[in-house]
Amino acid sequence: MRTLTDHLVSYARYHRDPRNIATHVLGIPLIVFAVTVLLSRPAFVVQGITMSPALFVALGVIAFYIRLHLGLAAVLAAFIVACLWVGAALAQAGTLVWLGTGLGVFVFGWVLQFIGHYYEGKKPAFVDDLIGLLQGPLFLLAEGLLALGWRPDIKAEIERQAGPIRVRESAQAA
Repeated sequence: MRTLTDHLVSYARYHRDPRNIATHVLGIPLIVFAVTVLLSRPAFVVQGITMSPALFVALGVIAFYIRLHLGLAAVLAAFIVACLWVGAALAQAGTLVWLGTGLGVFVFGWVLQFIGHYYEGKKPAFVDDLIGLLQGPLFLLAEGLLALGWRPDIKAEIERQAGPIRVRESAQAA
């Protein structure tokens, strides 16, 4: 079983360019939202609870995050629950609204990802390990917190193994 630090280091190896990270800040949440929307059909009600493939996937993803870090999992779970709520509403709309929103947001999110990886000069992490699809949201949240001074030990380990976030040449000249 890999630790939180192991997962963050693994993902960081593919994400050291600030332009790549910037595209991921928008792209990853959009993809999570879109997948939730797309998996919100079919839906069925059991004892007043609306269930869909999105709910079952969300529960598995949240369990993965809980195993790594309860606090990070709570923040990510809140985002996922919000996506489930909006996804359920869109799933009740017409097929064109549900599918158009889900696919449109999904494609846009991935376009952003691939633009970022163009700047990075590396393929996305999930190409080598599908767990990279779960590491992305975790990495974004952790990177934001690390930038604020949370867990300097983890930040140091990421930089030791994956290197520091690269500084662009134009920023160095200034």
